[in-house]
Amino acid sequence: MVDVRCTGRPPHEVTPVRIEIVAVGTELLLGQIADTNSAWLGDRMAANGVASQFHQAVGDNHGRITLALRTALARSDGVIMCGGLGPTQDDITREAIAEVMGVELVRDQAIMDLITKFFEARGRAMSSNNARQADVPKGAAVIPQNGGTAPGLICPVGNKVVYAVPGVPYEMAEMFDRAILPDLRARMAEAGEEGVIASRVLRTWGASESTLAESLQGRIDVLDSGGDVTLAFLASGIEGIKVRVTARARTLDDVTALLDKEEAEVRRAIDERLGDIVFGVDDESMEVAIAARLVARGLTFGVAESLTGGLIASRLVNVPGASAWFRGGVVAYHSEVKFDVLGVPTGPVVTEPAAAAMAAGAARVTGADVGLGITGVAGPDEQEGVAPGTVFVGLSLPGQPTQTRQLRVPGDRERVRQLGAISALDLLRRALDAHNS
Repeated sequence: MVDVRCTGRPPHEVTPVRIEIVAVGTELLLGQIADTNSAWLGDRMAANGVASQFHQAVGDNHGRITLALRTALARSDGVIMCGGLGPTQDDITREAIAEVMGVELVRDQAIMDLITKFFEARGRAMSSNNARQADVPKGAAVIPQNGGTAPGLICPVGNKVVYAVPGVPYEMAEMFDRAILPDLRARMAEAGEEGVIASRVLRTWGASESTLAESLQGRIDVLDSGGDVTLAFLASGIEGIKVRVTARARTLDDVTALLDKEEAEVRRAIDERLGDIVFGVDDESMEVAIAARLVARGLTFGVAESLTGGLIASRLVNVPGASAWFRGGVVAYHSEVKFDVLGVPTGPVVTEPAAAAMAAGAARVTGADVGLGITGVAGPDEQEGVAPGTVFVGLSLPGQPTQTRQLRVPGDRERVRQLGAISALDLLRRALDAHNS
């Protein structure tokens, strides 16, 4: 279970605190960078029962920023502004906030000292424009920096609030968790939102969002008719579809019981319609699921990759302690490497038999109990008469004949490789579940 917050009135009587996100930066409007900050904030607030009803993006223009901020405050209880707090001439978020507050900017000497020490510690000269980052709207509270130079701000505007954080994602996320979320929780408690809200996320692979939603329509109908639990679907690209279960109750024990009950209902509904497509809960990635199964069975693993070029091995070593069960991998991109190192028979290498031989070769070369081989065509052109998006996977498990599967995955070259990697790992997950079961 994750993300618990305090809220005392029955859930249907609570009016949630409404927050709007305003992302600042002309580069966002030009498509030069993706607005990942708003997506992260929206997901984080939803998991904590905070209503995020609007998102805006605005360029580095004083008049437009103030208009965006006034618009947000007119329809929301609070605003989170991301970006525009740096030292350059186009970083004007603090000036816009001060105008909306009707106050002047005041230079905070404590912040100035921290910025100066930041540069001194790195042996760098500080240019004079960095001093702008120490300017704070009068009456605002400062969120100190832990990783950079621009502090965040908590700015009262009547009975509403404006939070301002840097656009650097890790600085934004750290400030949100450390300062903004606790402040939001306090405001929600003041508004009478007592009790506990918590969420749990079930991670799935192998079904589309529409198919998954159809399989859960019965549960959705039951929950929509009234209750303290909701379901939401989160499309997560190459990581599959997530089903987020959110519950509200008086106590932590009560909300945990609600989540346990609904998780069981959701799993049962999915299993009956779609089979075993749930591979993890909350932060449990596919590679974490693989690691847990290998460790539970006392098995080691090796991989031979052509199509994915090391993506599978890279995912696996993200798991702490992977050296206990992951023996290693071979990136056999050229056919001769498949023949000479892995023992693939001379001939076509984009076939199910080639994938099977690669799996057996991976186990043999790395000395692993379990071997996986993957080959295919990423595109854009066909290879050996095989269409782009075709993936062949081989699995070698102790005491069993080598298994093979042919998959068809959509997308461009990079997407085919990424989807091929997680699809192969999902086949391994299912095979391990069946092994000695």
